Amino acid sequence: MNHHPDDLIMLFNDLFRESFGTVLVRGGDEPEYLPATGPEGLARVVFARNFYASALHEISHWCIAGEQRRTLHDYGYWYCPDGRSRDQQRLFEQVEVKPQALEWLFSVAAGSRFHISIDNLSGDGAVDEAGFRRRVRTQADDYLRNGMPSRAASFFTSLMTFYGTTERFGAAWAEESARE
Repeated sequence: MNHHPDDLIMLFNDLFRESFGTVLVRGGDEPEYLPATGPEGLARVVFARNFYASALHEISHWCIAGEQRRTLHDYGYWYCPDGRSRDQQRLFEQVEVKPQALEWLFSVAAGSRFHISIDNLSGDGAVDEAGFRRRVRTQADDYLRNGMPSRAASFFTSLMTFYGTTERFGAAWAEESARE
C-alpha cells in the first residue's frame, strides 16, 4: 500500500479546515503547532519534512489538544529535545502515551507500520521502553473500547475509508497487539 503525506494533508484538511480552521502542512526539521493569527487565519499542524509518520504523530497531538491549548504555540506543552535526563524522559513518556496510542491506531487504520518513539537517542534512552509500549497499547485498547476524542474518531474513520481497512481493522489490530 502506498503511503504518501499528501493523502494525509488532503484527508485532514477536508475534515478540519472549515470546521476547525486548521490545516496540516509539511515543514522542515522540526514539527510544531502554530495557532491561527487573527480571525481569518488558519491554525497549522506542521509535520517534519515529508515524513508520513510525523504527520500522523502531529495529527494525534492536535486531536487531543483542547480548545484553549489550540490557541497556544505547540499547545503550550513543555518540550525538552533529544538528550533528556532520566527524569525528563520519564515526564516525556507520561505525556506521550495518549498521542502515541492514537498514532498507533491511525497507523493501523492506514495500513502502515507504527514504531513507538522514545525520542531520546542522544540522552539516557527510555526509562522503561517495554512498560511505555505496554501503556501506549493499553491506552489504544481503551480508545477502541470506550471511544476516542471526537476529532480523532473522525480522522480514524476517514483513514479506514480512504485506505479500505474498515473490514480488516480488527484483525490488523489483533496482529499488532500480538507483536508485544
